[in-house]
Amino acid sequence: MEDILRIITEIRDFLWGLPLIILLVGTGILLTILLRGLQFRVLGHSLYLALIKRKEKDAKDGDISHFQALMTALAATVGTGNIAGVASAIAAGGPGALFWMWITGLFGMATKYGEAVLAVKYRVKDEYGTMSGGPMYYLKKGLNQPLLAALFAFFASIAAFGIGNMTQSNSIAVSMREVFDIPPFITGFLLMIFTGAVILGGIKKIGQVTGFLVPTMIFFYVAASLIVIIKNYAQIPHVFALIFEYAFNPTAAAGGFLGTVIMITIKEGVSRGVFSNESGLGSAPIAAAAAQTSEPVRQAMVSMTQTFIDTIVVCSMTGFVIISSGKWMDEGLESSQLTAQAFSSSLGIEIFGYPLGGLIVAIGLLLFAFSTILGWSYYGEKSVEYLFGERLVLPYRIVFTIVVFIGTLFEVQIVWRFSDIMNALMAFPNLIGLIGLSGIIVVETRKYFRAYPIKGYKL
Repeated sequence: MEDILRIITEIRDFLWGLPLIILLVGTGILLTILLRGLQFRVLGHSLYLALIKRKEKDAKDGDISHFQALMTALAATVGTGNIAGVASAIAAGGPGALFWMWITGLFGMATKYGEAVLAVKYRVKDEYGTMSGGPMYYLKKGLNQPLLAALFAFFASIAAFGIGNMTQSNSIAVSMREVFDIPPFITGFLLMIFTGAVILGGIKKIGQVTGFLVPTMIFFYVAASLIVIIKNYAQIPHVFALIFEYAFNPTAAAGGFLGTVIMITIKEGVSRGVFSNESGLGSAPIAAAAAQTSEPVRQAMVSMTQTFIDTIVVCSMTGFVIISSGKWMDEGLESSQLTAQAFSSSLGIEIFGYPLGGLIVAIGLLLFAFSTILGWSYYGEKSVEYLFGERLVLPYRIVFTIVVFIGTLFEVQIVWRFSDIMNALMAFPNLIGLIGLSGIIVVETRKYFRAYPIKGYKL
């Protein structure tokens, strides 16, 4: 088993090396240039569409509203990466890793925008009247690459059982056992029941649940983080100084040769940022394609706020809590344990004998990971539907629900590594599609803003 884990880890590290990271960030930079910084110049309008307007009144096609599509995508991305991933990045690369997460998020917004434009433009309506879209459809219909489309769907359908299922339920079970001493099989059984109750109802049920759950959990976590940040307000200037200092001169954090350590900091920040917001992986446009909209660009503006909320807002909250607490300098602390210690040391409160920091992280992991299960269930379902047709959708939902329970009972380290491999393999065909169809993205954007001009932006 150790040999298998070692081999899978080596493959994972190879695929998630600098070439893929450069390709992921480079695609975002390319689209930012072609779209003339659209993600910065129309961000305010995009947030208005996503969080205030929420839906189009006259849209005929689609299954769920703008807001529900955004929440479904956020459900899949706001997960363990926002709590454990940020902590791991800072533990390995110092405070400067958060700066590189920001860079990934800012350019990733352009990538997410491009994915959504193509997803809505090339989506199709199935025999039951529901929408299907995503990389497999724009690779096949737009780029005329059916093999790449099938490969993406295959990798995504497998990844859904790993990164979107077993690893998430296992993280919840471990957290519930460590904090509340709840046996994993009880956690697994309850998760299985709640998951089945939602996903067996299809995308409309998923959209309804995530539309309530995701804003609630983000508000809860951001509010708790702000309490710590406000309590440590005197440290805020120092926090920013550390972030920018260690982004380009991190030797004090990790020691060693400057160039090597900078590369470690950049790699940790970028890779964890991509893992958290999934920009470029091709998962989120599957949810965007289900939105009730008549304009690909309008939904794309909504979709790109997902990366902003996930990385610039939620990941920053975790980073600020960890850095302002000073716990990032403690050796031996990493992942969710580091985040919990940062909350606990800053708050110094116990509730019913439990440290408040541990409760915040445990409840946060529960909500974040469960929402990820719901979001990825839809991604996997649509990938299976593309490959094998609608007849396997219901069996898929049943199997996916059962696997949630299985994931709580076993060590899933190999599943984590294998899921990372599948995610990397998803990214390659998707990025080829984005680059190859970048001209279409520009044309659609120009056409929309000529019809619906926004002050301060012209393409």
